[in-house]
Amino acid sequence: MDLYKIYADNAATTKMSGAAINAMMPYITEYYGNPSSLYSFGQKAREAVEAARESVAKCIGAQPREITFTSGGSEADNQAILSAAALGRKSGKMHIISDEIEHHAVLHTLKKLEKEGFSVTYLPAHSDGIVRVEELEAAVREDTCLVTIMYANNEIGTIQPIKQIGEICRNKKILFHTDAVQAVGHIPLNVVSEYIDMLSASAHKFHGPKGIGFLYARKGIRLTNLIEGGAQERGRRAGTENVPAIVAMAAALNEAVGHVGEYSNKASALRDRLIAGLSEIPHSALNGDAVKRLPSNVSFCFEGIEGESLLLLLDDKGICASSGSACTSGSLDPSHVLLAIGRVHDVAHGSLRLTLGDDATEEDVDYIIKSVKEVVEYLRGFSPVWRDLCNGKGKFIL
Repeated sequence: MDLYKIYADNAATTKMSGAAINAMMPYITEYYGNPSSLYSFGQKAREAVEAARESVAKCIGAQPREITFTSGGSEADNQAILSAAALGRKSGKMHIISDEIEHHAVLHTLKKLEKEGFSVTYLPAHSDGIVRVEELEAAVREDTCLVTIMYANNEIGTIQPIKQIGEICRNKKILFHTDAVQAVGHIPLNVVSEYIDMLSASAHKFHGPKGIGFLYARKGIRLTNLIEGGAQERGRRAGTENVPAIVAMAAALNEAVGHVGEYSNKASALRDRLIAGLSEIPHSALNGDAVKRLPSNVSFCFEGIEGESLLLLLDDKGICASSGSACTSGSLDPSHVLLAIGRVHDVAHGSLRLTLGDDATEEDVDYIIKSVKEVVEYLRGFSPVWRDLCNGKGKFIL
């Protein structure tokens, strides 16, 4: 068997598409001028940047001037939240609404703002991983300046009621930001019809290169600079633009959006096949809502095992998977997302996230099911925790 026969960790990063690679190569080898230069060689690069901006904007229903290129989703999250906070402070509004299962790029930025005097309401995600619109509306105060709710969760794949949340925020004149890193290019979205004021995205999640992303900010929203220096990106982000990566991102996104319906139908069928197979494992549970989730995301917990051992043994079988967010893979603590939806520590430690790629097949899914069943049974075979549960010395949770 070839090593890494099946790559099932596309939520962590994706393989660059041929369209992205082909688009970027001329701006590495031939048109490598600085886009801020006045001579024609530099202006060739400038034209490519602006064409990419127009393409990216079109893919999400925005205007080109509303797109700022960033180093990725984390930077875009930071800039969006800090910008909204700065605007709120000026008007005496220092309350923010978010939820417990956000990416750490959002949660850590909110913790920083709490130290600066802001108050933050963290909505519960409930056992299905979905925020309740009525609870969000009830949390709104006179001094609420921002609501930031992720579009789709990076660990358990649940999709939030973004349009309903956006409509509430628009009616109450509150800025609404969504971390859409996992959603852009994978499900249809439109910033206008969904009343989104700010949106974060990262290219390497939809077959673009790493180190490039974008922030959509609706016209009229003044952004706070995170990087000072030059006047690039209309003064919103200093530093010479990464032209090859920008061009590649636009190509990857355009391709992904163009095939999103076909991709969704195929991926959803494979996802459901995988969920059905893994559900046959005793004392296991799907994390998050079974229907309102990303087409490619399958997240499970298995009682009586450690997720790290599961991943290593799956790796031996040629399967790349994860236990949750790649950003916290080095942590020994259980996922904050799984804890927030009610998984206890021991169960949360036995988690597995599988995110299928565009080229996944039924044969791949069946091999994953077979392999996970074998590994779980093997690990439980010498687990003292599992032995105690089977002997009645402990109580099964799942």
